[in-house]
Amino acid sequence: MPAGFGPIAGLKIGHAQDEAALTGCTVFVCEQGMVAACEVLGGAVGERELETLRPGHIVERIHGLVLVGGSAFGLDAASGVMRWCEERGVGFDAGVVRVPIVPSAILFDLAVGSATRRPDAAMGYAAAQAAVEGPVEEGNAGAGTGATVGKLFGIERAIKAGIGCWTEELPGGVRVAALAVVNAFSDIREPETGRIIAGARAAADSMEFVDTAAAMRRGPEAPGVRAGFSGTNTVLVVVATDASLTKMEAQRVAGTASEGMARTVSPAFTKFDGDIVFALSLGDKKADVDAVGAAAAEAVARAIVRGVTEARTAGGVPGLKGRE
Repeated sequence: MPAGFGPIAGLKIGHAQDEAALTGCTVFVCEQGMVAACEVLGGAVGERELETLRPGHIVERIHGLVLVGGSAFGLDAASGVMRWCEERGVGFDAGVVRVPIVPSAILFDLAVGSATRRPDAAMGYAAAQAAVEGPVEEGNAGAGTGATVGKLFGIERAIKAGIGCWTEELPGGVRVAALAVVNAFSDIREPETGRIIAGARAAADSMEFVDTAAAMRRGPEAPGVRAGFSGTNTVLVVVATDASLTKMEAQRVAGTASEGMARTVSPAFTKFDGDIVFALSLGDKKADVDAVGAAAAEAVARAIVRGVTEARTAGGVPGLKGRE
């Protein structure tokens, strides 16, 4: 720590992927249930059961959370996680049966690898089966297998991205960990300096980055710009803490954590992005909710940066990992 996803008691995380099709899913499971909320930010969100995360919903805790590629097709993966939970008697007690509550969110990765092989229930089950409390693999793994950033000029001039993690600790040992699946339309900037570290490239054979926000201000008629700035992209973030939070407090943490995305993704929250920040609470440690939110924003910013620096070249899209 802080690099990486610091273990939080009771929370297991697993990846499964199709290396040939360049797609995959990442699953968070907690058999005891976890308080959860989310902040929806982008204009192209694809999701399942997000309504259960709203304060006031009858469901107080969720049992799984799925981040998955394959666009809307990938939502099938949640069914596999539900089956994994049901086999263990995990779920919301509906009297005649326990119903696992497994929200999910998707990213569009069909332009890399295969557009016809997508995550399914079997992959979701495999990810749940692989879930552990130990270190979380970063880069080209799980939902980040086909992730890319910098798509102003199309995938031909993009940069490979993936999963990044970071953990902050508050006094008293309270842990705030973030996992980001970085699949942004936009560029990624270093939060301290504002320098672009990954994004749209000046040419297919170049590693010089074009300032996407500046190019967008010049208009969609700029040479090489994808018509109308079109694209389907997403940054999905999960913040987990062992601080005890109510559902309303978790909602506040999710909102504050989104500041980390705004610090690093440029421009953030566009109409082509399905950006969502989830907040999960497990444990009974005491912490000020605003302190948790501030730590979450920092962890999110760092995780997003690692989402590009830990990604390797794949599918003909160059990555930063291993470059001099």
